[in-house]
Order: sequence, then C-alpha cells, then structure tokens
Amino acid sequence: YESCILGSINLNKIVDNGEINSEKLERLVKIGVKFLNNVIDANKYPLKEIEKIAKRNRKIGLGVMGFADMLVKLGIPYNSEEAIRTGEEIMKFIKEKAKKYSKNNKTLTTIAPTGSISLIADCSSGIEPLFAIAYIKEVLGGTSLLIINKEFEKIARKRGFYSKKLMNKIAKKGSLNGIKEIPKDVRMLFATALDIKPEWHLKIQAAFQKYTDNAVSKTINLPNKTTVDDVRKIYLMAYKLKCKGIT
Repeated sequence: YESCILGSINLNKIVDNGEINSEKLERLVKIGVKFLNNVIDANKYPLKEIEKIAKRNRKIGLGVMGFADMLVKLGIPYNSEEAIRTGEEIMKFIKEKAKKYSKNNKTLTTIAPTGSISLIADCSSGIEPLFAIAYIKEVLGGTSLLIINKEFEKIARKRGFYSKKLMNKIAKKGSLNGIKEIPKDVRMLFATALDIKPEWHLKIQAAFQKYTDNAVSKTINLPNKTTVDDVRKIYLMAYKLKCKGIT
C-alpha cells in the first residue's frame, strides 16, 4: 500500500561556465525534499490503506535527470572513470543535503526513468546516455524535421565541421561512430547508448546506487547478436556491484 512520490532535479541546469554550481544544487535539493514531503499530505489517495501507509512511512524519491547533458557540458565522456566519479559525487551530495532538509522521511532518494518529464524539460532521461545526436522527426502534414542535439550543434559550428549534409548523415546512422568528418574527441564525448559497452552502463548505475536509498532505473542497450551468456554476465556483474535491479 505504499505510494510512489517522485521528483527529479535536472542536472543540465546546474552547470555554470563549465563547472557544477553546488549552491544551486543544494537549493534544488532543499526545494525538492520540501515539495515532495508536502505532496504526501496534499495527495488525494485512491484507498485509505495507501493514505495511512504513505503518511506513516513518508517515503519520497528525489532523483535526477539530464546527467548525460551535464557530462557533455563538463566535457566528460559517459563511458569514463571521470563520469563514474562525477556521478558518485553528485548523488552523495544530493543524499547528504536531502537528509539535512528532512528529519522524518524513511527514504529520500530514487532514480526514476523520467521518460515523459525529461521530454517536457528537454533533457536526457534519468542517468541514461544520449540515445541519438541527430534524428528525423515526422510531424503532422508529412513534414520532416531534423532534430539536432543543441550542445553538439554548438560544438560543430564552433569547430567548423557543421553542415546540413553531415547532420542528415548522422540522423540516418543514429550514432557518430565511424564518421571520420567528426574529430575523435567529439565522437567520444557524444557516445550514444548503443556505442557504450554494457560494463560502462553498469558502472554508472552502481555509482548512483551507492548513494540512492531506493532503486536506480537504468537500461542497458544491447545489439541483437547478444547471447544468453552475455546477459548472464551482466546480471552477475549488476549483483556484484550491489545494484538493486537491472534492465
């Protein structure tokens, strides 16, 4: 009979001039904890049993989204030790500050998939990597729109390799992998979900799980040639890294 009261901080918004603004992050944690705590009391519950348990346990799940966007702004590739360190530090900070602003909550942190809300907020979902750098979107009336990652477009224009032809090529391919017109460091920085090996997906998840009360939502994207044994290894690695679940 428990309730799922979730909120997510957009980490893309806490980078100022290439650095993490910890004061802004603490302010957002404070607002997030107080807001979610108020939701417990303001909620209209469908069952009396849910209301009773939710108000007694007062569990909330403050989490994050926009992690991949934040890494791009900091110039850190997703599949790197620096990204793991950054993830750990961010979540440790959030957990410590959440405790500071809540004396009566049983659990404070969760990392949700943030599918819809990250679309609304125009940021990467949860702690997932980027899924595409450029893609073609079909809109009403059969019009095709070329959607390009804003940070990638900014770097491409600044470094002089931007062209409509190249952006269309990326949109068709879905990844920067093997596109020689793009500098190697940029290809590494903008690695997409399928470019990243399973162990890096897992290490990032484990880094956040270390400082998250509840579970961490994370999807490992695998090619269709993946074997049953590959999947078994991923499950065992997730268990050894103390993840609470794996997809």
